[in-house]
Amino acid sequence: MEGSYGGYESPARQGARKREFEHRNDIVEIGRRLYQKGFIAAADGNISVRMEPDRILTTPSGMNKGRLTPEDLVVTDARGRLLYGKHRPSSELEMHLVMYQERPDVNAVVHAHPPHASGFAVAGYAMDQPLLSEVILTLGTVPLAEYGTPTTPELAEAVRPHAGHDGILLANHGALTAGGDLFQAYDRMETLEHSAHIFIVARILGRERPLSEEHVSKLRMIRERTGFEPPTRACLSCKVLDEKVTGRTPEPKAGAMTFTQEQLVELITDVVKGL
Repeated sequence: MEGSYGGYESPARQGARKREFEHRNDIVEIGRRLYQKGFIAAADGNISVRMEPDRILTTPSGMNKGRLTPEDLVVTDARGRLLYGKHRPSSELEMHLVMYQERPDVNAVVHAHPPHASGFAVAGYAMDQPLLSEVILTLGTVPLAEYGTPTTPELAEAVRPHAGHDGILLANHGALTAGGDLFQAYDRMETLEHSAHIFIVARILGRERPLSEEHVSKLRMIRERTGFEPPTRACLSCKVLDEKVTGRTPEPKAGAMTFTQEQLVELITDVVKGL
């Protein structure tokens, strides 16, 4: 079936709004996938869907997300206050609420601890170079949010400056992805983890080769022709990607150093070889 995932139809069905029991089934399915893929362990991670402006369906606190039932999920208001459900809402729901507050286009958030992407977060690296065509087309750059203590407002406020991104690495913690629907948010988590794995392999081999301006320009044309959703403006915060994808050369700040394409590639290569 077009737009379906293993028998589960994407929430982005044209002209239809999902009912609550459908959202519940989708969250249970995504929790199962995250657990089976090793993106979460034990009670790790959390998932939420914005059903209405003032209704958030979310996973409960302290439960294995791979073994949830639809009845385990809880509903809160837009401030995270429990409306109904037999469990407490996720202790990290505030992080999800920040995304909903800052992004009217976001209706689902997934937080997990995928090993390779979390490795970048633990090492203190953002994924902000144009290395993979699929990432440029679908995810944009992935920033690194400052460390915030899990289950506290610190974590939510660390996410807020990066809410314009569709994928965010959480320093010494994990990763967060957002989307217009739950399956898009989940797919972005898969893309993030797969890309992180490839980046690490490239680094082990001793060289990361950013895509050339010509190649990125071709990707831009493909995106426009095929209707790929472009990265948000904030996802172009990396100066390299900003220049290549938008065709706009950022204004250099006073006293800032500027580089040609060749000089920048050489600089990045030298840095990676020294790691």
